[in-house]
Amino acid sequence: MSPITEDDLHGYVDRVLAPERRAEVEAYLAEHPEVARRVAGYAAQRDGLREALGPVAEEPVPPQLSLARMIEARQRPSAWHRPWQAIAAAVLLLAIGGAGGWAWRGLGEPPRSGIAALAQEGADSYAVYAADHSRAVELGAADRPQLVRWLSDRLQRSVAVPDLAQAGYRFMGGRLVATRHGPAGLLMYDDDRGTRLAMLVRPMEIEGDSPMSEHSQGAVSGVTWADRGLGYTLVGARPADVLHPLADEARRQIRAGET
Repeated sequence: MSPITEDDLHGYVDRVLAPERRAEVEAYLAEHPEVARRVAGYAAQRDGLREALGPVAEEPVPPQLSLARMIEARQRPSAWHRPWQAIAAAVLLLAIGGAGGWAWRGLGEPPRSGIAALAQEGADSYAVYAADHSRAVELGAADRPQLVRWLSDRLQRSVAVPDLAQAGYRFMGGRLVATRHGPAGLLMYDDDRGTRLAMLVRPMEIEGDSPMSEHSQGAVSGVTWADRGLGYTLVGARPADVLHPLADEARRQIRAGET
């Protein structure tokens, strides 16, 4: 069996692989649960896009673009210069179609770098683990020192666990997750009413800081930033403006070394 690539994983999500290759990918995912969770996140993105764009696809074709109307127009006598107009129109349509195709080509693909990639990875991990009522975390709050040592060792950076209890969110625990850019720590919080928040942390490819940015994807929002070479994204099923003060407090604690 040839190695499983990212193209194979996206082809699996899009259901375009040949049956033999699909079976190989399924076998690979069964042996690599962390990759399987990431692929589940891709599938959730695909379903969200289909839900969002489905109504547009189902809209009726405009009358001027109906096949009967186009055939009728083609059969009408035309002046000697009409073929050149048709050629020009065809070239224009090809240009527009090509540009549109490349623009839409990346719509279902996750961003590959920077803060945007970190935000997407946080949303993907939240989608996989926040709804898991039995194994949302690998190590619970009681094992916090062990969790901090584990994540700090794997990320080769000092990882801190912010305390959001003052805002009504108790620390549940965390786990190590895989991302396109290597391992990351996922810290989970709960308000004891079923609302969960997750904070993803991993080293950034470029050392340095970046201001906080808000993002939303369906019902899930987040606030993402980079500080001293580590990237953070706080994600939850709450509006971004509600999450922002919590992200501010988490950043304050991390900078102050109070966690």
